[in-house]
Amino acid sequence: MSRILLRANKTASFGSAALLLAGSSLIGALLGILRTKLVNANFINFESDAYFAAFKIPDFVFFTLASGALGVAFLPILSERLQQNKQSAWEVASYVLNALAIVGFVAAIIIMVFARPLLHYIVVPGFLPEQLNLTVAIMRIISVNIFLFAISTVLSTVQQATGRFFFFAIAPLLYNGAIIASIYIFGARFGIVGLSLGIAIGAVLQLLVIALGMEGLNFRYKPTIDFKNKSFREILRIMPARSIDQGIDSINSIVETRFASDLSIGSVTNYSNALVLYNAPVMLIGNAISTAAFPKLTHRLAEGRVDLFKEEFLKVLRLMIWISLPVVVVCFFTRGYLARIIFARSNQDIAAIFGFLCVAIFFRIIYTIISRYFYAHRDTKTPLYVSILVIILNILLAWKLSKPGVYGVEGLAIAQSIVALIEVAVLVLIMALRDRHFFTQIFFKDTYKTLSATGFSALTALIAIRVLPLNQGAQGLTLFTNVFIISFCTFFVHVVVSYIFEIEEATAVIDKLKKIVFGRLKIE
Repeated sequence: MSRILLRANKTASFGSAALLLAGSSLIGALLGILRTKLVNANFINFESDAYFAAFKIPDFVFFTLASGALGVAFLPILSERLQQNKQSAWEVASYVLNALAIVGFVAAIIIMVFARPLLHYIVVPGFLPEQLNLTVAIMRIISVNIFLFAISTVLSTVQQATGRFFFFAIAPLLYNGAIIASIYIFGARFGIVGLSLGIAIGAVLQLLVIALGMEGLNFRYKPTIDFKNKSFREILRIMPARSIDQGIDSINSIVETRFASDLSIGSVTNYSNALVLYNAPVMLIGNAISTAAFPKLTHRLAEGRVDLFKEEFLKVLRLMIWISLPVVVVCFFTRGYLARIIFARSNQDIAAIFGFLCVAIFFRIIYTIISRYFYAHRDTKTPLYVSILVIILNILLAWKLSKPGVYGVEGLAIAQSIVALIEVAVLVLIMALRDRHFFTQIFFKDTYKTLSATGFSALTALIAIRVLPLNQGAQGLTLFTNVFIISFCTFFVHVVVSYIFEIEEATAVIDKLKKIVFGRLKIE
């Protein structure tokens, strides 16, 4: 067992870490889609609306407290401490762990007590009394996740700082698995409220797996908080801006749910289903690659190697653009297929919503690495100010466009795509103004080539869906097969055309395939 742990905890390269996180994100995305599909299949819209709405307040609190904020406030300082004095690094980690655990516990209790007014007046004022009762019951149980996730996030950040991603990558899979199991174990007896028990159990399992990943790090926990510690105070100084930034994004989700609750029954479910499809590529590409790259980027700045930081940052950005564009093409052209896979009873509305979200997919993926440019420089205020601007714009657009006489629930997706584009554009402009030579001519040339190759990818996808149209009775394996064929053809053309255009990322892929196909095994 110890040998397995040592292998799993071995420091990973960027490529290995990105591949591991992408692989686990893919499995997680598939489990997330399966989980949502099973919720749709086993419960009516009246109930599933309550289920999806119940997550909004706990997610808001968790994202504000820990998720993301730790990665950009805690991780760079912890990495610096680890290079200088490991014992002091463990002390700082303990202080952060204790502080967030206390705050998370208090927040969970508050949500349990004030669940009904929070939901009724803020999140779902349009729900019927019976729906509100269901939502309150679910939210009270899953609020315990705030405390559990806060601890998990600190421990996983410690592991990221040491270059270890294995347990951090696989832990969420158990979380999704527990929720899926709860549909069959608790669903029949407790209804949709039973899923909240699976959610709480899944959070415990996730924490246990991440805690197991601390084996071999020689982590020394201290059950205290030292507010005089310089590094801890620096984290507290940096963290609020990023926390508010994360919280603002969750506020946007709450506002969208509020608008959707005023529409017809099922609007919350349809929009939430489209968001599951939307979040899958963002997590798979954006979060996986940027999370793997961030420790190394912060390390470059800690070394004072700004030149290497710039070189490696642009390389990662270029890679993400090259991968995400054909993904967006596939998502758009297969939106009907994907909607029927996740929710066969009402796929047209989900397909329409997801189609409008496809623009946002690309820009949210790019945002994950663009924002880390600022976080690596310990600048959390600039992304915050930009986020405040675009979230205000998003709320105004969502309010205007989601009215029944305009676009309805589809208006929420249109607003998302508009503000995602604006947010990335503003941040890129700020980067360019700070360093007019940051984006090189080679970068722009390669990006133009990638856009050109994507044109051929889009044409391929269009032809593929004409050859394999979405038939009225298509279900199950037929849908998955069609999506796979359309995706394979699109990516194949994208890689081949990119290789012809001498795009570096495609050249690396083709060269790797050549070695696999034509390489010789060394026989001893």
